[in-house]
Amino acid sequence: MSITLTDQDKLTLRTAAWGAVSLMSAAGAAGSAHKVATEGSIALTSATGVVGHVLAKAPKGVKYGKSVAELADQVLPALTASMSLLKRQDPAEADNFRSTVIVALEAAAGTHRGRPSPTLAEMTRKITGVLDAA
Repeated sequence: MSITLTDQDKLTLRTAAWGAVSLMSAAGAAGSAHKVATEGSIALTSATGVVGHVLAKAPKGVKYGKSVAELADQVLPALTASMSLLKRQDPAEADNFRSTVIVALEAAAGTHRGRPSPTLAEMTRKITGVLDAA
């Protein structure tokens, strides 16, 4: 199946995926935000397919706000829009996007020993819930 993404579609996908990593970084324990962001970013840039081509670059010029709540106000709707867009055009790429974001969340949460912190676990639950609701 062929997929056509406008520049705005690509920005939405990038905002969603890179924003999800930013949410995880913001939820990370003090001193670990950089590790969380690094591990999540590596996962995003390791994606393949159309999604991999789009996520190879972080979004430019996106202002996420000054609080986690402001960040979530942009990222969670972008996740929903990304999943809806990809499901309409190519369900396999929607699955690819979802699994890429999940891998990034798991990589980010895995920077802690043992289980992720309660804050990271809750942020993962929220993001996964949005991905699955779309």
